[in-house]
Amino acid sequence: MDRKKNICLSIDEIKAQLVSANVKPTAQRVAICQFVLCDADHPTADEVKLWADRNFPMMSRATIYNTLNKLVEIGLLKEVKLAHSNKVMYDNNTLHHYHFFDEKTGKLFDIDPKTVKLKANLPEEFSIKQIDVTLHGKKS
Repeated sequence: MDRKKNICLSIDEIKAQLVSANVKPTAQRVAICQFVLCDADHPTADEVKLWADRNFPMMSRATIYNTLNKLVEIGLLKEVKLAHSNKVMYDNNTLHHYHFFDEKTGKLFDIDPKTVKLKANLPEEFSIKQIDVTLHGKKS
């Protein structure tokens, strides 16, 4: 179910994606999907909760966490866990890419992996399955 960033799915497309993953497309799930897939940029669960409190005041924190976890499980979101922090951000770009975390603003930026050169000296019997890179820094 990989998709490119910034492709905003319609309500019907969101429902179809959920149904194809055997997830019931409840109104709350669809609303969360629209927010995290179309409007938000690397939100945390707390940021999704703030959005929900303004738009759906009866939506529970459990519904938000369960929906975010389900979206990760079915491949519509990726979790970005930040080092030295309990902070988890959700990325609607499921294609391979790296991140830069601005320690001053708390904002996460996407980095094209073609612009980063990595070299690993592994024993012959090993191969790399996945590389997740988050660079941390701030403006000078």
